[in-house]
Amino acid sequence: MRRAGDRAALSVIRRFPEALSRGVLVVAGPGNNGGDGWVVASALVRAGYSVSVEAVAPTTPDAIAAKEAFGSGAPRLRTGGDSPGVVIDAVLGTGTAGPIRSTLEGLTKMVSWAREQGSLVVALDVPSGLDASTGQADPRTVPADLTLSFGTYKRGQLIRRDLCGELRCVDIGLAEHAHLPDSSAELVDADSVRRFVPVIPARAHKGSRKRLVIVGGAPGMAGAVAFAARAAFRSGIGMVRCVVAPESLPVVQTLCPQATATSWLEPLHDSVAWGDGLVIGPGLGSHQARLRVDAWLSEWRGPLLLDADALTAFTGDGGALATHLAGRQALVTPHAGEASRLLGEPVAKVVEAPFEAAEKLAAALGAAVLLKGVPTIVAAPGVPALVSARGTPVLAAGGSGDLLSGIAGTLLAQTGDPQLSGACAAWVHGRAAEIAQGGGPIRGVELHDILDALRAAWNVVDSELAEWELGALPSLQDSRGR
Repeated sequence: MRRAGDRAALSVIRRFPEALSRGVLVVAGPGNNGGDGWVVASALVRAGYSVSVEAVAPTTPDAIAAKEAFGSGAPRLRTGGDSPGVVIDAVLGTGTAGPIRSTLEGLTKMVSWAREQGSLVVALDVPSGLDASTGQADPRTVPADLTLSFGTYKRGQLIRRDLCGELRCVDIGLAEHAHLPDSSAELVDADSVRRFVPVIPARAHKGSRKRLVIVGGAPGMAGAVAFAARAAFRSGIGMVRCVVAPESLPVVQTLCPQATATSWLEPLHDSVAWGDGLVIGPGLGSHQARLRVDAWLSEWRGPLLLDADALTAFTGDGGALATHLAGRQALVTPHAGEASRLLGEPVAKVVEAPFEAAEKLAAALGAAVLLKGVPTIVAAPGVPALVSARGTPVLAAGGSGDLLSGIAGTLLAQTGDPQLSGACAAWVHGRAAEIAQGGGPIRGVELHDILDALRAAWNVVDSELAEWELGALPSLQDSRGR
């Protein structure tokens, strides 16, 4: 507790020095989360800041000791007074679930009042009322500007990034515990991307960088294939062949002249023999989609990615898709709606429990599943899921998935590993979105900006961290509001 509170205080000082000069209000609950708050209060007093505390009586031995170490003479801030620069939400932590108890509602109202007056809210571990495991939140949960997660990120934080603001993981000495082998999902970071993505050697040529076939581009949807192809080239592929409707050929070759293109009415064997990886789905359309996908899957046995309309073609017939994918190096990349149709379950159930949905679909299909969303989860049968928490709402636009297909298809063709290819692609895709937005408004950023940002995103680096921090994720809030 002492280490968590002290390092949380250091993180707040580092992040909000100007706001701290206007005073701090620590709102502490009865348990160990409240104890963390008392330690933060003590550390900020020692650092010379004006600190006020509102709290209920602590009930755990550690919290009682933390309060006693702070002392009983601190001033108390009332809702009729001036608002502080920073309010520390230490009411409820990771051990709580369900509605906020009536005995603590007054404390959460004080956090809400301070936020409405312009105070920056810092949550310790989770914003009070957020379930750290499921992401379910009490309607009275106050969104934080910064959440300091102790030891490791929690599922609930990643699912409800909208409530957590900027999310930073603080090292409190749990490294040995965090690395114990178990079935927990693993977060993808810059180091894991660097380790997995193959280096392009000095003597590389276009053939050694592999060849990717992309099938889609129905009339009126040629741009989807062009975006996927351009993202593949930005991600290091050597050659791309686009297989599209005859009407789409001139559009695709205009938008992506470095790719070759052929009609999907031509015999399949030439492209099957040519490629090292296959992506089916961008702009495929619904007309005869199932026939086209069945034909390609019958011919192709190499690394495979299915997206968009290629998945919709198997609505209500996931068993047939599982038969096609058996024994393959296959990655499917559904959003929640497509996953729900393959699972035969409501979309709301997928959204509410994305980890479980991704793992269930991976088991049913016998293939790696990249479930798009916040966060993006990449599950595969019999192994822990991988999670990418990078990205911003600028990705919530038509064509974003096509860029992801091009990135993931490239890595899959080059490595043959569906799960790691999907996870690293999701990280780079999300990082490019963060770079494109640049901390500014979401409006005004489009897919071309993300495509252009891929060059910088491949310089895989995480956010700047302090020595006591294990990771950092930016706020997903639009810069115009909180």
